Amino acid sequence: MGKASMEVQMQVSCPLGLVFFLLCFFSPRRPTEATLVQSLPGFDGVLPFRLETGYVTVDEENGAELFYYFIESEGDPGRDPVLLWLTGGDRCSALSALMFEIGPLKFITEPYDGTLPRLRYHPYSWTKAASIVFVDSPVGAGFSFSQNPKGYDVGDFSSSLQLTTFLTKWFTEHPGYIANPLYVGGDSRAGMLAPLVAQMISEGIEAGMTPTINMKGYLVGNPSTGEVIDYNSRVPYLHGVGVISDQLHESIMEHCPGEDIINPKNALCAQDLDKFNGLYDQIDAAHILNKNCDHLSSRPIDEAIKRKILKGETRVLKHSPPLLPMDCQDYVMYLLYYWTNNNITRKALGIKTASKDEWVRCHENDLPYSADITSSIKYHRNMTSKGYHVLVYSGDHDALIPFLGTQSWIRSLKFPIKDEWRAWHLDGQSAGFTQTYANNLMFTTIKGGGHTAPEYQPERCLAMFSRWISGKPL
Repeated sequence: MGKASMEVQMQVSCPLGLVFFLLCFFSPRRPTEATLVQSLPGFDGVLPFRLETGYVTVDEENGAELFYYFIESEGDPGRDPVLLWLTGGDRCSALSALMFEIGPLKFITEPYDGTLPRLRYHPYSWTKAASIVFVDSPVGAGFSFSQNPKGYDVGDFSSSLQLTTFLTKWFTEHPGYIANPLYVGGDSRAGMLAPLVAQMISEGIEAGMTPTINMKGYLVGNPSTGEVIDYNSRVPYLHGVGVISDQLHESIMEHCPGEDIINPKNALCAQDLDKFNGLYDQIDAAHILNKNCDHLSSRPIDEAIKRKILKGETRVLKHSPPLLPMDCQDYVMYLLYYWTNNNITRKALGIKTASKDEWVRCHENDLPYSADITSSIKYHRNMTSKGYHVLVYSGDHDALIPFLGTQSWIRSLKFPIKDEWRAWHLDGQSAGFTQTYANNLMFTTIKGGGHTAPEYQPERCLAMFSRWISGKPL
């Protein structure tokens, strides 16, 4: 299916609620600015999938624009669902999800020599089962930008509203996908935003906004909720996998009843948690079996490589990530940094000159942001009560947001169990375990998965996603 572009004037009926009052400020008449990308630097030949990039203005007053990567389904794009994917972390670029998690491209892991890093096709991309819109959100993430600095001052609610603006404009410009089922997805901290964005979309549908989006549900992976259970579950999890002793576990249970382990309030609890944190630091919390590269010193860049960089098309860079050994999970982030900041790459992607000179994977505390969602659990309850389909999945080797905490808040919803806890399989072997609740809520673990699960177990995660989104049992 080719790029479809047309301007359709929205007709919005605005109730008196605050959300809809804000939604009335949509200005969808300005068309999206899209680039059809047929080849990418570092990839050999023509891309074997359809990639479109572009900008959508979500704040007319400040000139704030969100950048997106749209990859059409490699299956049946006329019928397959459309997935809006949100990337977790602090203003992290959508390229993290596209390159490391669920997209059809991966870096070839090889020593960096100052030239463009090379790419390969990834066979376990979720684009096998859905078209995916990866968005650099909030404003300031990736290549999204604001002409007025005030446009960067956003938060959980305002950026979620901007995503609904984005979607409405995007579908207006791509009417061929309006009838396709829509799902909203996100992992890690984006797991807090996905149910809120989905709720805002559903409220817009109920209010009669056009175009009418065919939203069916959402999914969240290793998700934050904003509740203390996200982090407190680290204690029983690490005890269960042998990182902390029986004695320390019992002492924490005695001295920290009801305490937030991040901010303990009594001295005995704080002493126990100092010991706990010392042991916690010995593992790679994102995947407890991986090499812990946090304790390794970064290596300096060879002078010959520096000269190659300066002679090439790479921009002036100030925030390069540490150069770690190639067997560290985060080595590919180093390759991504130099690939993305190459002028040839920017030209191929259609990046505007107004975007920041230097691309960084995540902006941590250098742009204003209001974390104004205290808990996302109420949005999960609201959406499941409306009958939307929900998938919550967790890598079972994740110690950042352990699956024990995720299970706990799901149980707090008190939904009846429809399908008891059981294994699900791939190639005759268990790929994880799953339980289905009333209200179309499914929870599943990914065996061997970390934070985030598709980064570590791509084949299993694709099997999970493709089965769930097509309405098949795991």
